[in-house]
Amino acid sequence: MEHEQLTWSQAPADDLIIDMRGIYKRFYIGQPNELEILRGIDLQVKKGEFLSIVGASGSGKSTLMKILSGVYTRDEGEVTIFGQQIGDLTPKKAQELGVAIIHQELNMCQHLTVAENIFLGREKTHAGVLSSKQMNEQAAAVLGRMNIQIDPETVVGDLAVSKQQMVEIAKALSTNARILIMDEPTSALTSKEIDDLFVIIHKLRDEGCGIVYISHRLEELQHIVDRVTIMRDGKFITSGNFTDFSMDEIIANMVGREIKEKFPRVQCERGRKILEVKHLNAGRMVRDVSFDLYEGEIVGIAGLMGAGRTETTRALFGVDPKDSGEVILDGKPVKIHCPMDAIRAGIVLAPEDRKKDGLCTKLSISDNIALPNLDILCNSLGVVNRKKEREMVEKARSNLSIKMASAETDAGGLSGGNQQKVVVAKWLARNSRVVIFDEPTRGIDVAAKVEIYNLMNELKKQGIGVLFVSSEMPEVLGISDRIIVMCDGRVTGELDPRETTQNEVLEYATRFESKIDGSRPA
Repeated sequence: MEHEQLTWSQAPADDLIIDMRGIYKRFYIGQPNELEILRGIDLQVKKGEFLSIVGASGSGKSTLMKILSGVYTRDEGEVTIFGQQIGDLTPKKAQELGVAIIHQELNMCQHLTVAENIFLGREKTHAGVLSSKQMNEQAAAVLGRMNIQIDPETVVGDLAVSKQQMVEIAKALSTNARILIMDEPTSALTSKEIDDLFVIIHKLRDEGCGIVYISHRLEELQHIVDRVTIMRDGKFITSGNFTDFSMDEIIANMVGREIKEKFPRVQCERGRKILEVKHLNAGRMVRDVSFDLYEGEIVGIAGLMGAGRTETTRALFGVDPKDSGEVILDGKPVKIHCPMDAIRAGIVLAPEDRKKDGLCTKLSISDNIALPNLDILCNSLGVVNRKKEREMVEKARSNLSIKMASAETDAGGLSGGNQQKVVVAKWLARNSRVVIFDEPTRGIDVAAKVEIYNLMNELKKQGIGVLFVSSEMPEVLGISDRIIVMCDGRVTGELDPRETTQNEVLEYATRFESKIDGSRPA
């Protein structure tokens, strides 16, 4: 594909609503260290166009969009919005120009209500007094427009991740934006919620709104995208109509090579039983759950949103209290009352919400990897062996291909995909017996996904038990050796992925208990 810059520079001024040229962005992490994230990027968007930006994790997609929305300042280049050349762009100025962004990572105030989050910084008042009634009414209208069943007075921290994601989207739409930037908006949504979102997107596009969409879920793009721009390592690679590219071409341009096997599977002889969970009960969403895990296998947990998959992993790891049940590791019962008990026993968890539960974003990459491993890194006096720490971090960087300028860079400054790698890396530094992954590939690109799969396979070959939760059905079928299906807090089936189909998995995932008394009066 040829660069389309000439074509787009000739577009009518009324049609071209975004024109970014020669954009550079550098981050300074102390002299002489400098990390160049964007290298002369051009980007154009027309009125009523749905443009997708794709690229591997760390390619600069989110950084470019943060410049457009005023979160970051550019070091070089020109930005023109609706024909107006913009100097320094701030979030407030971007919003005034009609630019709204839905960030990859949730930015909700957990202690505020849905309505308060939607109108944060734009609070509604009556006679100079904050009007909760007005905000609740208008929030309800925005949510209703999106067909979202959420009470505006609900505290956001009480909502599931998927619902919080929908609130983020509602917040952006409430500003009546004419340019809407969506950075991985569907990563935590159910199929029904994604369908509802796409209906909204089509409506906005028909109304003339320009939409810039970042997603690693390439399969969903074919239904909605007009044009695609591909980035790699901070550079523009190619652009064109989405229908002019095959999926293989898009992936090859993203990663610089052809991905020959999307779901690499390694055959291992199943060894002895590592983990046995018996009659586990924890709250409403974990009900009499029992399963086994053996050496040389990867077990996937499938199910619909709300099936109790994440709740099961949290109870097993000691995050949530257990009501009853037994956990047996290598033939010996273990008592797990808190995560530290699980870690010491050899059971570790890479959680679904990496930003909230998996990382200390204000600490360095090195500190994040070292923190759960201080018992390994410290001597008897509690002094950290810095040489051992550096070796641990370097091994993690090398094995997982973590893109970073320095191990001392804050983890919060990494791309979503590289953040996920750090979460995984810190547990792999331990000689754990069981590694639990909860949605390990959420929000990361296809190449990074393959790296995670290969990592799981390597653990499998080492005789470590791998248990993972995923909402991606092809992923569960493609990488698992055995599938446990859950519905309504219960295990409803155990399947061999080589002998089953998506439809069969879904059948077990919808086996709800009957809530109706089957008896009828005579």
